[in-house]
Amino acid sequence: MNPFRALADYSTLRRRFRRWTAEDIRRHQWREVQKLLRLARSKSPFYRDLYAGRDVHSLEDFARLPTIDKQTMMEHFDALNTAGLKLKALTEYAVRKELDRDYLGYYEDEYVVGLSSGTSGARGIYVTPRALTERLPGVFLARSGIPLRLLPFRILFLLRVFSQGFDDIRSPLVSLTYMSTMADVGEIVRRMNDERTNILMAPPSFLRTLAPSAGAIREKPRLIVSYAEVLEQEAKTRLEAAFGCPVIEIYQASEGQIGSACKYGTLHINEDLVYVELLDEAGAVVDRPGVVARRMLVTNLINMVQPIIRYEMNDLIELGGPCRCGSRFRTIAKVLGRQDDVFEFRTDDGTPRPVFPDVISRWITTASYAIREFRVVQNAEGDVDVLVEPEAQADADAVRQAVEERVQSELAALGIHNVVLVRCGAVPLPPDRAKLRRFVKQRPRETA
Repeated sequence: MNPFRALADYSTLRRRFRRWTAEDIRRHQWREVQKLLRLARSKSPFYRDLYAGRDVHSLEDFARLPTIDKQTMMEHFDALNTAGLKLKALTEYAVRKELDRDYLGYYEDEYVVGLSSGTSGARGIYVTPRALTERLPGVFLARSGIPLRLLPFRILFLLRVFSQGFDDIRSPLVSLTYMSTMADVGEIVRRMNDERTNILMAPPSFLRTLAPSAGAIREKPRLIVSYAEVLEQEAKTRLEAAFGCPVIEIYQASEGQIGSACKYGTLHINEDLVYVELLDEAGAVVDRPGVVARRMLVTNLINMVQPIIRYEMNDLIELGGPCRCGSRFRTIAKVLGRQDDVFEFRTDDGTPRPVFPDVISRWITTASYAIREFRVVQNAEGDVDVLVEPEAQADADAVRQAVEERVQSELAALGIHNVVLVRCGAVPLPPDRAKLRRFVKQRPRETA
């Protein structure tokens, strides 16, 4: 980490957030969009062809360019990126890292490679240049929502997987310890006590699992940062009561850090890092609080290796009104959509054992390269039904067998021996733009 660069980045990002007017924001976004388009036209054959014959002289012209989605990005990855990277090699690298549980290191010593399985959409590969991730300490200090009065940060970071990008956040002022969400809750509490963790970062579903053990934490965290899933207001209130500290949210996606909390806990769009277009069902711009945007298009303004331009996400959001912090960065009142259910099992000795959706996603998407989509249902008895849609021309039976063996072996390693049934077929998509529910948990019927 370059401490002078980190300080400069922090100062720049804080100044923008606090002082920029709406005109400053729009001027910056137009300038960065022009820069991104010039790069894409010159170094990305995909975008050169996609935008052929289309002149862009304003953000209004930009709003008429074609959109892309994850499937399009992956199908054209080799021609879309600007560094000559190949999807096959990157995928093999990312999957090998995943299977070896070796999450650190740079691809070709230059790039951080992320494997996204998510819970809405096909598997994706996301590449960030090392020069960008090494500037994360300044960005994290400015846009994590964590107040500087808590320095030095002693963070326990909980997620299914780690990556070099997260590791690059570490600095003299930021101590970051990673633990998997599959770790034993007692071990997590012991680590928090040993390291005197003052900031806990975890998905809401895992925070709910950890909450009953909050009383065993000797020195309570000063702040909890939630990410990776929707944080419902009811869950936030309960978690704050359980842990005795504020809970804030980061709206982070593989496509970019879309939203960060201000000092009042309000979620603001990072207008200088991403350009977010919000539209209604008819394609009209949504710019008023309280109106649900049925479409969200994201343009990453800072990643020039894998240009993400007018990328359609599945999330539904509702804008909020002006924040008392005074920033003109737009606020998000709600990130909508049903949160994926956490599957609940019992081990061989009868112990309850939750397994989180992102864990099962990883098992399935790394079992075979030939999976286009999948859906998982856990019935009331705890058994699992997996519907897998193979890629065209794939050996469906081989895909089915690979997924079944992987899921069964991973569950068995956790002491879980429920029935796992894997079938191949088309995965039906929602008739509207609601977020695809990849994970469905069937609850027992209530009896009178």
